Amino acid sequence: LNIRNEIKLAFLENKTAIYISVILLLGTLIAGYILHPYLQSIFDPVVDKLTEDVKTGVITLTFQTIFTNNILIVFRMFLLGIFFCFSGVILAYNGFFVGYYIADSQNLFKVLLYIIPHGIFEFSSCIIATASGFVLFHFLFRLMYNIAKPDFDYVRLEDKFYNLTFKDKLYSLEKNYDKLKQSLILLGAAVILMAIAGVIEVYLTVPIANFILSIFG
Repeated sequence: LNIRNEIKLAFLENKTAIYISVILLLGTLIAGYILHPYLQSIFDPVVDKLTEDVKTGVITLTFQTIFTNNILIVFRMFLLGIFFCFSGVILAYNGFFVGYYIADSQNLFKVLLYIIPHGIFEFSSCIIATASGFVLFHFLFRLMYNIAKPDFDYVRLEDKFYNLTFKDKLYSLEKNYDKLKQSLILLGAAVILMAIAGVIEVYLTVPIANFILSIFG
């Protein structure tokens, strides 16, 4: 299979994981918006700290810092898939936070203008990164299951039966290799989308938002 087909297959065979991630993000984003009054004690300190860090220069809005921070989130979502799809928790937290932040803004139109241009790519990246974590968990689960309960427990050789060794049972790795490969393909797609989001956030979001606001202002 060529690279294009491999990528297509990774998305098609794991569309359930992607759909679950989409529903999780949209659901928590809406919930964060609706439950805004009840989430103030949780997210107000987070917003205040972020605002203060930006003002004091602890956080600089450069491509390098934004990209580094977002890529760390992507890899965290991927790797935490090892722990029973825990990557979904990070996605849910971000969904609640964004929903809360939008509800907390004084000007809905304005805040959406400053989120949507890069957010389209950033949210897509987070969705695919979470899905890659789910696929990674699927791979590990199938690997462990096939090692514990292989399709056969013995082989026949010269009319005698021999129990399989642990090394023999590692055929499971080859059997399930496609899932590991697909999880890495999805991770790669998430990284690319996050890089695009970083470029747009640093160089395009503010000028686009300011231009539109000047028209309606």
